[in-house]
Amino acid sequence: MIDILEHLQLIFRDVLDDQGLIINRESNARSVEGWDSLAHINLIASIEQEFHVRFALGELQDLKNVGDMIDLIERKQQR
Repeated sequence: MIDILEHLQLIFRDVLDDQGLIINRESNARSVEGWDSLAHINLIASIEQEFHVRFALGELQDLKNVGDMIDLIERKQQR
C-alpha cells in the first residue's frame, strides 16, 4: 500500500503543478517553491479529501512541516 508521504507527494505535485517536485518530512512552505497561502488552502482541501479527514484550525497552526502533517493524518486515521 502507498504510504502517506507518497500520497502527499502526488497531492503537492498536482496542487503546485510541478511534476518533478520531491518533498520529505522536513519540507515546509519556505523550502517548497510555490507553496504560498493560496496553495496552502488548496493543499489542505486536497489532503482532507484524499485522506477523508477534517482538520481544525488549531491543528493546522501547529504544523511546522510535512512530517507534522503526516503525524496528524496518522492520528486522525486511528480515530
